[in-house]
Amino acid sequence: MTAPERLSPGDPAPEFSLPTDTGDTLTLTDLRGRKVVLYAYPAAMTPGCTKQACDFRDSLASLQAAGYEVVGISPDKPEKLAKFRERDAITFPLVSDTDKSVLSAYGAYGEKQMYGRTVTGVIRSTFVIDGDGKIERALYNVKATGHVAKLRRDLGLD
Repeated sequence: MTAPERLSPGDPAPEFSLPTDTGDTLTLTDLRGRKVVLYAYPAAMTPGCTKQACDFRDSLASLQAAGYEVVGISPDKPEKLAKFRERDAITFPLVSDTDKSVLSAYGAYGEKQMYGRTVTGVIRSTFVIDGDGKIERALYNVKATGHVAKLRRDLGLD
């Protein structure tokens, strides 16, 4: 497997229809007309992913006040996502991409460096999608800690 193709500002955001942590289905079309922060993370209930999810949770009110919806995407099954939501009081949708097709379409699944080795997995990434379904920002290899604060600064919220 080679490095995934990355998205750039202005690209159409790949459409998705995925099961959520609540058993519903969420599509990107459902969110049309709103700005979306879609963030990809490797695994629910791991330390870094928990920190990142809690940072988004704690910033959700101000992100929503600025017109942004937050959605987390991982290859975890909906049942695990439901446990994650309950355990950490996550207040935004978590979607399940078990076959990694949507993560791949966003360039957030493929080869990456981990502890000096090349591995295949989820590339921690964040995508800001405008109300028309176009990529506004595509941020790859983001850090779990401090990323939400940096994103807020970049979006002019702080």
